[in-house]
Amino acid sequence: MRSVLCFGDSNTHGQIPGRGPLERYDRHTRWPGVLQSELGPSWYVIEEGLSGRTTVHDDPIEGAHKNGRSYLRPCAQSHTVLDLVIIMLGTNDLKIRFNKPASEVAMGIGCLIYDLRELAPGPGGSVPEIMIVAPPPILDDVKEWKSIFAGAPEKSRQLALEFEIMADSLGVHFFNAGSVCSCDEADGFHLNAEAHRALGAALAQEIEAIGWPTQQRKS
Repeated sequence: MRSVLCFGDSNTHGQIPGRGPLERYDRHTRWPGVLQSELGPSWYVIEEGLSGRTTVHDDPIEGAHKNGRSYLRPCAQSHTVLDLVIIMLGTNDLKIRFNKPASEVAMGIGCLIYDLRELAPGPGGSVPEIMIVAPPPILDDVKEWKSIFAGAPEKSRQLALEFEIMADSLGVHFFNAGSVCSCDEADGFHLNAEAHRALGAALAQEIEAIGWPTQQRKS
């Protein structure tokens, strides 16, 4: 059995648009659950989503534990052996409190890739396959989140290009979630059930397209 770690924020956690972080879609509706269904029993899908998670920033309001870089290493190590790590982050880095351009958000993703390569949690201590997923752009109307995400919608539309450039430079896989789904109008930055289904199905195709050698390792 192969394993894939899905490392992300509230849109991997499955937070329902317009609701709080404790209100999430069920396992089968969230995109990692859809991915599991599409890939079948030969894959073990590990979902690791946290609302408010950033790439590399301690959040001065929500807490230092929102820093994805602080948690990625222990998370990957505890779930070793990993064949693939999918990283879908970046939306929370665009909050006005961090004041980062899209290019620096991509640099944060790059730091996570460097960390994974150093840790090498793949089979036999190898580097697993890595896929960067650019989140779909934030809608212009983010309701009561307007002040927190001031300027973020425009920056979010630049993430896919910046992430693709980073993926190419580091030689990892890339997928643009905005090519198959959009954020929901209820709050402007979360995925609804239909978007989760579309994303999970699309990522399953991307994973299968990587091409995997005949597996010798036992589950």
